[in-house]
Amino acid sequence: MEKTMVKIKVADYHSLPERAGQTVAVNEEEIILFRLTNGEVKAVENHSPHRKGGTLTAALVSGPYIYCPVYDLKISLEDGKVQAPDKGKVKTYQIEVSDGDVYLII
Repeated sequence: MEKTMVKIKVADYHSLPERAGQTVAVNEEEIILFRLTNGEVKAVENHSPHRKGGTLTAALVSGPYIYCPVYDLKISLEDGKVQAPDKGKVKTYQIEVSDGDVYLII
């Protein structure tokens, strides 16, 4: 059986701060939206992959990566993988921007 994809409006594109995270809640999950300097919007779960946990709300953005504000893990916004020498992964979400609206595809 094929899963149906659903688009949920989560933000107005122009209200997203550039290079800073904005937290949204969707289906009881906290998700952070990041608007990159190239205009793309990326989304990841708001949970640090570090074994002690934490959030990524205040993550620093550099190109297609974010840096965990507490543990300084470098995390790819493309696939959620923590970069070597560290290990781990965060959940990423598909985003679509249309007519100034930002949609999460689930």
